[in-house]
Amino acid sequence: MISMIDFFNVAANDFISFFISAALLGLYQAYLAYKVKKRPTYTVQAVNRIARTAWVETIMNERRDVLAVQTLRNSTMAATFLASTAVLLIIGVLNLSGEAEKLNTTWHALNAVGATNNSIWLIKLLVLLSDLFVAFFCFSMSIRLYNHVGFMINVPLTLNHKMISPPHVASHLNRAGKFYSIGMRAYYFSVPMVFWLFGPHFMVAATILLIFVLYFIDRAPKVMADDYAQ
Repeated sequence: MISMIDFFNVAANDFISFFISAALLGLYQAYLAYKVKKRPTYTVQAVNRIARTAWVETIMNERRDVLAVQTLRNSTMAATFLASTAVLLIIGVLNLSGEAEKLNTTWHALNAVGATNNSIWLIKLLVLLSDLFVAFFCFSMSIRLYNHVGFMINVPLTLNHKMISPPHVASHLNRAGKFYSIGMRAYYFSVPMVFWLFGPHFMVAATILLIFVLYFIDRAPKVMADDYAQ
């Protein structure tokens, strides 16, 4: 049996790479939060929150029930598809966990600095599996909240119900959108974890490339941001 100290010494490069990748992604998220605090329309997600709030107020004030049902149905279908995809990926990862010995030579062919024993392989799969479970949970919560909004948004404003006002319904819809965004983030973060299976250096490289791509994906169009900032 290998001791815990020996285990960490063998897997030092893998754990260091993991913490570097996690730190880079955490710093990027902190950077986005800082920019949104300074400029509320800096990211696409922030603009979408504003749009969803305005959309709910328009739908409830103008009684456009059919449009509300169609839009929420599209959002629910998208979240359902992504939740189902997460389940398939979870099953695929579970199947990989039973093939550690058979795939050891193939997957570690380019692993020049990382550990190659089965214990490290299973830890990597466990981390990837946890990320996919987060994605599944978030998309499931998004579907749940979209269904709740479907009932609330069609309640007539003439009832003057305090808990089913446009701001309250919009907060539920924005929560659904937030869970959807977190689920997508979990999908994005799974990319470095997959490359981690090939070697720790691939994980760091994939993280840097992912942050570079996300920087352009997350930013709202400059013209739109400038218009709102004025």
